[in-house]
Amino acid sequence: MSSLSPPPKPRRFYKEAQALPTPDGYAIQLDGRQAKTSGGHALVVPKRALADLVVAEWAAQGDALDWATMTATRFAYMAIEAGPAGRVRAVETVLGYAASDLVCYFATHPESLVARQTDVWGGLLDWALAAHRLAFVRATGVIHQGQPPETLERLEAILGQADDFTLTGLAFGAPLFGSAVLTLALAHGHVDAKAATAAARLDETFQEELWGVDPESAKRARALANDAAALEHWFRALA
Repeated sequence: MSSLSPPPKPRRFYKEAQALPTPDGYAIQLDGRQAKTSGGHALVVPKRALADLVVAEWAAQGDALDWATMTATRFAYMAIEAGPAGRVRAVETVLGYAASDLVCYFATHPESLVARQTDVWGGLLDWALAAHRLAFVRATGVIHQGQPPETLERLEAILGQADDFTLTGLAFGAPLFGSAVLTLALAHGHVDAKAATAAARLDETFQEELWGVDPESAKRARALANDAAALEHWFRALA
């Protein structure tokens, strides 16, 4: 086998997956035994809808386990194993993207692009202010524009109140979209996965309309759309 070949996928070792209610939430069982995370923690999630997502992923596996298709399970592992240090890292990740948020940087031209950004990104910033009292400063061009300390402090407080499962989703979404604001909007149902993907790709889409779509760009767009859909399912299951 070539040293560049991917490692073999683990064999499926169970027949049935199910979720059972417990005092701590819903425990995922495989053939009647408690499933555990890679770190040895019990795989228990807080909501029935989330348990159903995880069970469906395990049930859909073939002869081998494909972790790439088990997004909810991977998120659950991360949330359960996060601990205090993991929470700190997650909060820092989201704050880092908020400090230079994609939706704060508006073009100077052409007018049609500026109008599109104002409608989509401006609407997201208006929502962040109205819904969460997060006042982001809008920049023109690509020169870094610092955000008000009080805005980042307010966001840090919001993140600090989030449970481990929600925070895991937020920390995944911020780098996915390049935007903490957009991730918050998805988490709270202000936008769906399709709209979030479109907002994150607004500049790319504008250029594609002018010059066409290349295969690599199309591939990235599909991957983004798939990840956004998985993240939307995660947030909706936690609602």
